[in-house]
Amino acid sequence: MNLKILLIVLILLSVTFVSGCTSPADGVSEKSGNIEDNIASNEGSDSGIHGSETDVLYQVSTIDALLQGVYDGVLPVAELETHGDFGIGTFDGLEGEMLALDGNYYQIKTDGIAYPVSGEMLTPFATVTYFEADENFRLEEPVNLTELEDFLDLNLPSENLFYAIRVDGNFSYIKARSVPRQEKPYPRLADAVSTQSVFEFENISGTLVGFRAPEYVKGVNVPGYHLHFITEDRSAGGHVLDLEMENGDAALDITSAFFMELPTSGDFYDVELGQDLQADMEKVEK
Repeated sequence: MNLKILLIVLILLSVTFVSGCTSPADGVSEKSGNIEDNIASNEGSDSGIHGSETDVLYQVSTIDALLQGVYDGVLPVAELETHGDFGIGTFDGLEGEMLALDGNYYQIKTDGIAYPVSGEMLTPFATVTYFEADENFRLEEPVNLTELEDFLDLNLPSENLFYAIRVDGNFSYIKARSVPRQEKPYPRLADAVSTQSVFEFENISGTLVGFRAPEYVKGVNVPGYHLHFITEDRSAGGHVLDLEMENGDAALDITSAFFMELPTSGDFYDVELGQDLQADMEKVEK
């Protein structure tokens, strides 16, 4: 719990509660409006913290809960859409990869196809924001995934903030994955990915969507880069495992505010958070 308290101090973490799966929309809608009130109170104050509702990273649950098999959906997509037009996550039962781009939400299933998402669908974990580019960069030389991340790191104003990352590019190769729906009792995420479907795309154009989170949020979100991919025609994609990009345009949205909602019932209440799950994280991300 000390880590979570520290994060509240460091990044002005505002935590409210998401109601359980029996009536998720009712419990959330009453409280979610508080975020605009909090931001408005900061603007024009002497605290040195300024921003707008578009500079907020909104998150449902924690990555450590997901790593330990907390897969029951707690927030409907219709509510998630009110907090961002850009982001990534997953769906109830860990069924597929979520990707939101230009206000459109997609579910990339184990066939690699990107399906439109209905508002009633639930998510156990997601991170979204309203994307507005603060920095833009042109990449003319080929880069792999590590080189792309290194290039972006060199252009960050600070390593201590959150960044929404959008890269529109031409790719000679993309390796992506999606995980099938899990059944109870849910396995840990590191075990669930052993049944993942892997897709390989060649000579294709598309968009990388994701975030770079600072190291100090370990346990809350994925430290470093977490990227999903969707093709230019928005028909296919997945969680990015590797890539070779020929050229493209990268955009960073500097995000200085962080807002998280936690489940109020279910497996989240009993899961032991605060463990060192770095080994699990490495297995899941690769």
